[in-house]
Amino acid sequence: MQHIQTEDLHAVLKDVSQARGLPNAHYISPEVFAQERQAVLFENWSGVGFGADVPEPGDVMPVDFLGMPLLLARDRQGGLHVYQNTCRHRGMILVEEKRKVEGALRCPYHSWCYALTGELRATPHVGGPGHNTHREVDKGDLGLIRVRHHVWRDIVFVNVSGTAAPFEEVHADLLQRWAEFEHPVYAGGPESRFELDVATNWKLAVENYCESYHLPWVHPGLNSYSRLEDHYHIEAPGAYSGQGTLVYRQLKREGLAPFPDVPGLSDTWETAAEYVALYPNVLLGVHRDHSFAILLQPISTERTIEHVALYYTAPEVQGSSYQALRDDNATLWKGVFEEDVFVVEGMQRGRHGVLFDGGRFSPAMDGPTHLFHHWVASQILKGQEAQA
Repeated sequence: MQHIQTEDLHAVLKDVSQARGLPNAHYISPEVFAQERQAVLFENWSGVGFGADVPEPGDVMPVDFLGMPLLLARDRQGGLHVYQNTCRHRGMILVEEKRKVEGALRCPYHSWCYALTGELRATPHVGGPGHNTHREVDKGDLGLIRVRHHVWRDIVFVNVSGTAAPFEEVHADLLQRWAEFEHPVYAGGPESRFELDVATNWKLAVENYCESYHLPWVHPGLNSYSRLEDHYHIEAPGAYSGQGTLVYRQLKREGLAPFPDVPGLSDTWETAAEYVALYPNVLLGVHRDHSFAILLQPISTERTIEHVALYYTAPEVQGSSYQALRDDNATLWKGVFEEDVFVVEGMQRGRHGVLFDGGRFSPAMDGPTHLFHHWVASQILKGQEAQA
């Protein structure tokens, strides 16, 4: 069994000019993957879905989060809940696929029924044939197990351990940085949602997204107008890191109005945009007229599903008059994200090189990526200390 070596982690914690990256085991070892599952993803605020996944009252959707069965549910009043997707009776999976619940949420095994707000409502024959109650079975104590969650910019975050500080406290810096964007967001249509199934460890997708260093070679089209030298680092140790550009070109099509801007934006954002990795697994981009989020779903050491959603600033953008422009925008971003696939898959294969020592960082160009490595190493060390 491969264990996380403390000395290797301390090498990651050095200054970017001297640090090494996370060693190979963090990308290829199932044992280390399992340790990161708890210390990195379950102990922190991780993204697992979008509010738009369950848009209407009665909508439910199961989510597999690192093997833990979760359920997103929209109650009759429009409230969103996250539950463990298991019946309190014998642990049966309650919901197998996304659907609408017209009445109660019914377990397919013994028909125990739950309200969408989580309460246990019915226990057929629990006291014997024809007896639907039993003095030893208290329905008030057997509601669905709630998973702590928070919704921001339509992203559903969960803290499985329940021990993280409040989301607004953990991410106060980014909330303040992007305060001008604190307006409702509106999901595009089906064209604005897509997935990329990538043969890589989830962390490599974060590391690549953080930095602009690769732009000239991996994104030559994007770099032709938003050049490497137009970009700047975004570094918030312990919370997020990424890149910004001073050159954002609003998408236009002849004969069509452009997407409307976020109300009240300062002039700074007329030609600027920012892209950050919100630790651990959410990648965000904000622009004057639209935004996107990428939720990284770790499947195994060598496989990650990237769930991409594009959002707009006004409800009218969801209509048919903007369909062509939404199509263009989705095509543009999908193309950019697909250009990164060979890079993260290539790095994943490279992590099987037994002599690779985690690599070095460019002190000038890799600061945002090093911050993510530093944060992961810090989370693991904190978990080890808690278990000592």
